Amino acid sequence: MRSPSKPDTGAGKALSRRSVLTGLAATCVAASAKWSWATEIGGGPSFFADGPDAELYGAGENYPIKDRWQIYQPGNPASPKYRVGAFSHYDEIFPTRHVDRAATAWPFKRTPADVSYQYKGNRASLADYLARNPVTGLLIAKDDRILVERYQYGRTDRDRLMSQSMAKSITGMLIGIATAEGAVKSIDDAAETYVPGLKGTEYGATPIRALLHMSSGVKFGEENDEAKGSGDDLDRLWGDMVRKHWFSQKGTVASIAQFNQRIAPPGTRFHYASIETDVLGLVLRYATGQSMCGYLQEKVWQPIGTEADAKWLIDAEGREVAHGFFNAVLRDYARLARLLAHDGAWEGKQIIPAQWMIDATTVRASETYLAKAEGGFGYGYQVYLFPGSRRQFALLGHLGQRILVDPPSKLVMVQTAVDEKSPEIWRLWSAVVAQFG
Repeated sequence: MRSPSKPDTGAGKALSRRSVLTGLAATCVAASAKWSWATEIGGGPSFFADGPDAELYGAGENYPIKDRWQIYQPGNPASPKYRVGAFSHYDEIFPTRHVDRAATAWPFKRTPADVSYQYKGNRASLADYLARNPVTGLLIAKDDRILVERYQYGRTDRDRLMSQSMAKSITGMLIGIATAEGAVKSIDDAAETYVPGLKGTEYGATPIRALLHMSSGVKFGEENDEAKGSGDDLDRLWGDMVRKHWFSQKGTVASIAQFNQRIAPPGTRFHYASIETDVLGLVLRYATGQSMCGYLQEKVWQPIGTEADAKWLIDAEGREVAHGFFNAVLRDYARLARLLAHDGAWEGKQIIPAQWMIDATTVRASETYLAKAEGGFGYGYQVYLFPGSRRQFALLGHLGQRILVDPPSKLVMVQTAVDEKSPEIWRLWSAVVAQFG
């Protein structure tokens, strides 16, 4: 998702989510931090002080974190020069909640590698990719072995980098765990079964499964819906739920419940809407009796041996903003990706139910409307599904945040960025799978 402010046109036109996915389809078918650094075998990451268009992204001012002249900071900076700083120091701008690291970090091994691929008729390498794309961090791993780990714009492996909407997939994963444990009895239950404040509302009447599939049928507009007259809905949600104006005291539940017009039956059409993940976040909070951070820490973050604390944006009432703004170091994102590549298993222990992972990344015969949900890509439980016969899926976030997963080969690729101006990442990923899969 993109929060309230529109991007500065000086950065070049940012690709819409739909155009990014269409490019992917074409390619595929053709507080103070605590750290526990893992001992790694075979070298380490590479760091670069600059990157493409570094001056545009704030290099001349040492990558400032925020515009100090603004009273209300936007979730995504209006000016590109604040993105590098903001996306790696989000907790210095907004209130967040901690997710504590594991007591002992699980170590990756390393086998340095390069990738060669064709792009626009020319041979390209990782160095070419990084020279063209405003990437802050890039990591490629095959199971327990890191092949590539590089950082630009002065970012390092100690920076917590922001997820944008990749957090939606984390929320979906936690729903799976809560369902397996019985806290959520069934994903065919309506949201109001768990969230009393939504009783009698359209979102309250929506089954959890439809929310997972972004198919509630309730009217809500993202930024890309501006031409339809509903693009300001996300701005309203941010203002009421996160920023909380002095003249708006709605609270989390009421901020969501105000969007109450049904335009389709649940589970019949896909429409990307960040608010649906926020409803899932409320379901989790009420069903488990825990904060999302606490539940994530206990069930996932510590069991997979993370090396650094993570942080998650909280709203005005202290609830995690389920649809975005999770912050973690790159290798911990890679650990999470490895868990997903193993269908929820970690070193012999099943953390996310394997059947949930299969269901989350498969379109059922009765839900064919999800097969080509957006840009030629399918949609599962808060994840995008690659076209074709090979099972692959993606966690996607605005402005180039990506976690790509290939379960057959256990290959994963994690990218954090400050913009996305071309679909080149999909050509790179196809080459990674072809070369190492």
